[in-house]
Formats: sequence, C-alpha cells, structure tokens
Amino acid sequence: MPASPSTARAINDRLALGLLQQEGPLTAGQLKQLTGLSRPTVADLVERLTASGLVTVVGESGEQRRGPNARLYGLVAGRAHLAALDVRTGGVFVLVSDLVGRVLAEASVPIGGDTGTGPAVDLAVAAVERAVKEAGADRLHTVGIGAPGLIDPATGDLRDSGGLPAWHRRLAAALQERLPEARVTVENETNLAALAEQREGAARDRDTFVLLWLGHGVGAAVVLDGTLRRGASGGTGEIGFLPVPGTASLPSSTDCDGGFHSLAAAAAISDLARALGLPTAAVTDGPGAAEVVRGAVATVTAAAAGGAEPGLGGARSTAGGREAAAAATGAGAAGAARAGGGLEVRAADVPAGRPAPESVAGGRAGAASPGAAGTEATAHADAARPARVGAESEVCGADVPSGRPAPESVAGGRAGAASVGAAHADVDRAARFLGALADRIAVGAASVVAVLDPGCVVLGGEVGQAGGPVLARMVEERLRRMSPLATEVRAGGLGGTAVLRGALLTARDRAQDDLFTPAEQR
Repeated sequence: MPASPSTARAINDRLALGLLQQEGPLTAGQLKQLTGLSRPTVADLVERLTASGLVTVVGESGEQRRGPNARLYGLVAGRAHLAALDVRTGGVFVLVSDLVGRVLAEASVPIGGDTGTGPAVDLAVAAVERAVKEAGADRLHTVGIGAPGLIDPATGDLRDSGGLPAWHRRLAAALQERLPEARVTVENETNLAALAEQREGAARDRDTFVLLWLGHGVGAAVVLDGTLRRGASGGTGEIGFLPVPGTASLPSSTDCDGGFHSLAAAAAISDLARALGLPTAAVTDGPGAAEVVRGAVATVTAAAAGGAEPGLGGARSTAGGREAAAAATGAGAAGAARAGGGLEVRAADVPAGRPAPESVAGGRAGAASPGAAGTEATAHADAARPARVGAESEVCGADVPSGRPAPESVAGGRAGAASVGAAHADVDRAARFLGALADRIAVGAASVVAVLDPGCVVLGGEVGQAGGPVLARMVEERLRRMSPLATEVRAGGLGGTAVLRGALLTARDRAQDDLFTPAEQR
C-alpha cells in the first residue's frame, strides 16, 4: 500500500535532515542528487523545513555562483540545546552542545565519598546549570546521562547496585524537577561507550562486537547485528561479576570482589605493576592505571624500535617480552586510532572513579593472576644484573685488543654497563607486566567470545586506549590459542571520553527524533 502524501513528506523531510546532519550544509541540487528526489519535491521540502525553523540558508556554494541554486542549507544548530553527563563515583563531568553536537560549554565537579546524598545531588545539578548558562542556552531539550550500574529496561531508572553512591539514583529525578521541560534519560555508561565507538571510534565498520571496558572498574557492552543488547534485567555485560580463575574467592550478588573485576580493574592493574617493580600512580583509578600501562607500552615500543628484544634482560626465557616486542614492532599502521570526526569533546580530565568495591585485595589479585608466577625470582635476577655487569675487572688501554675502543675510564665503563643493565631490567619488567595483563584480560574476553562469538572485541576505557595496538595484539594472540573462534581485538579509540560522547550522541538522536517528526505524528 503506497504511503499517504503526509507520510511521504515526513519520510522525505527526515531523509533530508539526516543528510544535513551527516554531510553538513548542502545545496538543493546536492540534496536532489543524494536523495534521488525530483527537483520540485526537494524545493518543497526545503521550504517546509525552513518555515519550521529547522533549516536555514548558511551561505553559498562558491564565490562565483549566485542565486537560489547556490544557496547552502544547513540545520539551525541553536534550535535545541543538549546536555551530556558522565557520572562517576568521584564526580560528574558535563557537556552542553547545540543540535548538531558542537560543544558550547563544559563543567566538572568532584564529589567526595563522604558527601551526603542531598549535597552531592545539588553539586551535580549546579554543574549542569553552570554549563547551560555558559553555553548561553535558555533551556535544555534533552539530557543524556551515562552512569555505572543496571538500568531497568521497563522504567529506564538506575537500579540500586552494590557499591554505588545513593546520589547516582537521585540525580536523574532531581534534574527532571529542576529542568521540567527537558527530556532526561539514563543509560549504562559502558553501553554508551560502545555506541560511541560504533559511531565514531574503533568499531565503525562492525555491526557485531563486544566492548570490554577497562578503567576504574570493568564492564562489557554487547552489540549484535547493529543493536545494543541490554538483557532481561538490563545486566548484559556485567562482566565484573564473572567467576574466573586466578582469584582467591567467588563474587557475590552484591560484591564483584573475586570476579573478573579482581583481575582487570584499576586497583588490580596497579597492584600487578607494583609486584613487578613498576612505578605506579598515587591514585588508583582508571587514569592512574592507564598511566602505568601507557608507560609500559612506551618502554617496550622504544626497545623494539632500538633493536632490543624485551625478555633478554633479567630473564632470557621470558616469552612475554619477545611477544611484547613483536606486538610493538607491528603496531604502527594497525594501531592508528580509528576515531574519526564527530562530536567535539575538548576536556581530557574527566573525573575518575568507576564503581569498585573498596575491599578488592589488590595484592591478592596481583599475586594470583595468570602470568604473575615467578615474579619474585625474576625481580631478584633483574636487581642483580646491573651489579654483575658493572663489576668487571679493571681494563688498561694496553690490554684492549687493537681496533677496539678503549674505555675512557674504569668508572665510566662500569657506569655505562650498569645503565645498560638497568635499561634491560626496565624493559623486562614492562614486558612481563604487559604479558601478565594480557593474560588477565584474555581470561574474561575468552568467556565472552565462547558465548557470543562476536568476531571483534574492542578494549575500551582509559586502560584499553593506553594499551593501544600493542596490548590488543597480545590479547588477540592469547584468544587465538584459547578459542577456535576467530576474534579480532582492537584498541578503543575514545578512551575515557567515550561515555560522554555516547551520552551526547544519544541525546542528539532523541532530540532530533522529536524535532524532526511532524507534530501530527508525535
């Protein structure tokens, strides 16, 4: 049955508006070419959209062209303003944008764990209001919130989850009360990160993939055939509760200690680094763990570029070192971030703090993790090597064979040898750390792959981005050995900003759905 004239007009209008959002300003001729519609039909829809205040003339297509055919039509960006919130256990980050996603203002506020529920909500709402004022917006059309925890699929509300501050659940209602004209929606933060990676990040060419979030906590998002899957209770991807080998206990219904969280969350990563003698950040959160991982990747990458082979320092049999070197050597083109254009997010200092039980025993996780065995013995070997290399007997110039460089001084020779030994030890420690971390991540990823066969796993969050293609290649190699299901592992391109980008994309989509739909069809 053919569509009615009003339905056909609505379809054509949405098609044109979608192209203007995707491509930017276009002439009527370009709209005709891209839509396949006739010239009179395009002229009618442009007139309708202009009269509705959704489209306006924003310029001309060329300096030498004049007249109606040269007019460039674009969306009226100020028709609606949107807000995106990334809610963490340690605070809130806020962005305010126009209808096309251009960021106009941003604000953040830390919220300590000892802050009461009421004051915490007031601080978060005040940050939103401050950003709205700075953006010069009269009102917000849509507010998208990304938060940790379970989202009830029936009500859309954030459910009570163990370890989450009470103010998280109160925030959406408080914003709705303070902004009665706005549409306030809440989505799980990892799901939003997956949507952002799919739209403008590492998974732009994938309809089916799993995002493994690695930050302060761990989580997963499942996208199958282009659709985000939430599960019967909204809990799809709560991989932190996954029972895995390498931990001393099992998780409970209220505490993920003992689950995959205890192997791959920020606290466990930092403890693993300390056990292997690597420097760690003062704050154990997503950015802090990412700093450790980024430093280890830089160390093995520099060694590979200089011709050194990690694993030949303190422990010559360290397979993880050779593997890290191979991954670092081949990481160039494959490791280019797949993040492209899209929403602009200008701030990098997103407040840290994903939900994690305070009782996670980092030392236990570090000691019990796959790949951590033999750490103490190897560390002793590393510590001894510089002393052995540097403790050579004195060599006089006459004793040096002809044609070989003589040491300028005994002390200088010893110092140089010691520094070389220390450098080898640093590379060894970094390589062993990355190998052990890849072991841990692969344990969780293999479980997801066995059940879903997604074909692609994206390592998201701050840690996934910091590990880059080097860590992704190491995890992929382990999955290849553990599973017959071919799985590509990619490094996330958006890191800690993915939640905000996903929240902003979702808010923009919902606002456009409302504004681009004729009033009689709403």
